[in-house]
Amino acid sequence: MSVASEKVGFGERVGYGLGDLASCLFWQTFTVFLLFFYTDVFGIAAAAAATMLGVVRIIDLFADPIMGMLGDRTQTRWGKFRPYLLWIAAPFGLIGFLTFFAPDLAPSARLMYAYVTYGAMMLVYTAINIPYGALMGVITPDSLVRTRLSSYRFLGAFTGNLIVQTCTVGLVKYFGGGADRIGYRWTMAIYATSATLLFLGTFALTRERVQPPKDQQTSFGRDLADLLHNRPWLILCAVGICANTWAVLKMASLVYFFKYYLGNETGVSLFMFWGTVGNIAGVLATGWMTKYLGKRNLYIVSMIVNAITTAAYFWARPTDMAFLYAMNIIGGFASGPVSPLIWALYADTADYSEWKTGRRATGLVFSAGTFAQKMGWTIGGSLAGYLLAYYGFQANVAQSVGSLFGIRLLVSIIPAIASLLAVGIIFFYAIDEKLQQRISAELAERRGKAVPASA
Repeated sequence: MSVASEKVGFGERVGYGLGDLASCLFWQTFTVFLLFFYTDVFGIAAAAAATMLGVVRIIDLFADPIMGMLGDRTQTRWGKFRPYLLWIAAPFGLIGFLTFFAPDLAPSARLMYAYVTYGAMMLVYTAINIPYGALMGVITPDSLVRTRLSSYRFLGAFTGNLIVQTCTVGLVKYFGGGADRIGYRWTMAIYATSATLLFLGTFALTRERVQPPKDQQTSFGRDLADLLHNRPWLILCAVGICANTWAVLKMASLVYFFKYYLGNETGVSLFMFWGTVGNIAGVLATGWMTKYLGKRNLYIVSMIVNAITTAAYFWARPTDMAFLYAMNIIGGFASGPVSPLIWALYADTADYSEWKTGRRATGLVFSAGTFAQKMGWTIGGSLAGYLLAYYGFQANVAQSVGSLFGIRLLVSIIPAIASLLAVGIIFFYAIDEKLQQRISAELAERRGKAVPASA
């Protein structure tokens, strides 16, 4: 594997972070508002929406490893992964807009429209997000710098979350004037245009420096076999599924929790704002905390605190807003390091695979991240919809005692269980800081170069 020597400067770090700001303008909208949009705005039954989310996401999962392998085999003057940011940015924005267009259709046609547009959105999300994630693994071979890059990435992500959480409800009301379908169209037009431009910014500001060995001989089958024998990667994939299930269950249920249990639908924006402020503070502290605890141990502590603060929502009464805000901000700070850590760990497993096999498949390794996101979407989104239906939820009416009980479970106890499952699984992850340093040194020795200084 060849490596260019230049350092990763501040501008490039910011440029890389712009990509996840772009992604999260849609990712966070899907996480928080998509199920609510389908049930309360587009008029699709909760169970039907849950089935659609599950079917589309499961089918799309097969695209993830294929996209990873295509990225690994792409050769252009811009590199392997950056070109996809240029090629897919506009389709990503357009199809994201159409997903929330909500035309006036018969009920059966609405469901079909949701299947087609959401299915297309998952495909373009794969086509741009797997190369974007893999890009971190080839900007630099330095594990510490990759952790810093990951922090910039998730500063971008949480900024996107902040925009979506703070602005979406207000923009929908402003543009719609009481007609939420129209409001969502204009709101998503703004997000789609912004996402397209931000991805183009990432393309322009980043560089690829890490290349696979020139004499590397590989195939699709060999790459898959290497991946399935990469035990740390398999563990991280399972951890990511649990963590994303926790996030989707909690965030997708918050809108229902505020609208039907707390009786304050618009208050969810301010609540999510302060949670994301906590997230950003946690991201900023990630590098410092990692030096003292290490990546795996910090991840464990973060997810345990997440589980405790999330479960606490179940016991809150509608008048306990100070308590809810406290749990939200503390939990937000604790969850801040989670995403930067997991993506930095994926980069470490790409090094591990090259160290073990002499072959590198960065795109395929990073496809695990998007695979885990989508599985989290699948399990969390579908489970939320099915449980709403099970507990008797009906859109836009006063809820029964049983329905309110189900909403409280969905925002608290059930996601907390998913968080604890992630903790249990990551205990088996064996690449600690000492082993990672050894891997980096031996890979550098194979290349005949010293490990580059941290930028």
